[in-house]
Amino acid sequence: MASDKVLQLNDAEFDSAIGSDQPTLVDFWAPWCGPCKAIGPVVEELAEEYEGKLSIAKMNVDDNPVTPGKFGIRAIPTLILFRGGEVVDQITGAVGKTQLVDLINKAL
Repeated sequence: MASDKVLQLNDAEFDSAIGSDQPTLVDFWAPWCGPCKAIGPVVEELAEEYEGKLSIAKMNVDDNPVTPGKFGIRAIPTLILFRGGEVVDQITGAVGKTQLVDLINKAL
């Protein structure tokens, strides 16, 4: 079940979604990706916990090939943290919640 706190992004709206001063964590994923499914609930949990401080979005790389190409994403899941449209940091693979919290705290 997808959380209503997680934005579903597409290529057309990507730049405006990450351009705000509030940090945005984008989860690049695909429905067939096992590790993506494993990390999904953690991403949704973080969306609840950081509501108001951080935006969390997901982008299906199969449906939106332009943006992942622009950021050189070759493996999924890849989570990229943006602030003001700039990449703050990124992490690839199904990592634990602690690593994601550490990543988020760099931008807060």
